Amino acid sequence: MHSHDHGHSHSHSHGHHHHHVSPGDVANTAFVAGIILNGAYVVIQVIMGFTTHSMALLSDAGHNLGDVASLALSLLAFRLTNVKPNDSFTYGYKKTTILAALTNAVFLLITIGMLGYESFHRLLNPVPVEGGTVALVAGIGIVINLASAFLFFRNKDHDLNTKGAYLHLLTDALVSVGVVVSGIVIRFTNWYWLDGAVSIAVLLVIVFGTWSLLSASLRMSLDAVPSDVNKGNIEQVIQKVEGVESIHHMHIWSMSTTENALTAHIVLSDKFSFDEKMKKVHDIKHKLLHNNIHHATIELESAELPCHDEDC
Repeated sequence: MHSHDHGHSHSHSHGHHHHHVSPGDVANTAFVAGIILNGAYVVIQVIMGFTTHSMALLSDAGHNLGDVASLALSLLAFRLTNVKPNDSFTYGYKKTTILAALTNAVFLLITIGMLGYESFHRLLNPVPVEGGTVALVAGIGIVINLASAFLFFRNKDHDLNTKGAYLHLLTDALVSVGVVVSGIVIRFTNWYWLDGAVSIAVLLVIVFGTWSLLSASLRMSLDAVPSDVNKGNIEQVIQKVEGVESIHHMHIWSMSTTENALTAHIVLSDKFSFDEKMKKVHDIKHKLLHNNIHHATIELESAELPCHDEDC
């Protein structure tokens, strides 16, 4: 026997979205503002990077370009989540938020590889760099990156893409501090090799920050149990509901970077009537909603007719 809010074969929770941050709330003016601010700064960095022959500036520009691409992809993905489900995509396009995060991480790693090669070459073969100009441009970057990061601060703990944007922009600000220092040192010492060294250091910082984003988005793509959900705790939540005798075939995965789903087979005591069992299912869903499970499908079974098939 299956439970459903409308009496069909399965039960899904579609309401109560006020308990979590919806994609529409996250994809707001912060993304647009971030794209405009950082896009303009990337243009300035590239122009000045070539003008001053600074790999540190170009490396930072590459990272900032990755952030602009990240913001654009994330914004597109969040907009797509508002598209209603259809016969071909019954869950809509929620998964695009995960694909966007994964694409962003891969794009950044490719960029790092390209810039890393040139930075190492520049370290071994230094060229004159206008340190003062480099420091000035990087100083502008500190202001822009901190301002952009602040836009994402409020929602950073509710969504992977938003958290990724916040951390990247904050990291950019710290990286810019390093570039400012190197520019000043080069201005007064003519240690041109320092530009290549700082560039490599910048890229290592980016790798460290990108790896967690890659790992998290890859786990979501493979339908792993979300990091904000503990499978053991979810089992306990369900088993504490009166009348639940057992639970099996439980699967938990990420539908998007903001919503999690669950399917499970539950054996309820036969002492309950059909209507009472439906109320129990509703109670379970309500409790799951408060444990980061936003869409639940519960299949009911009888103690007298349990499911023995591994795939049932």
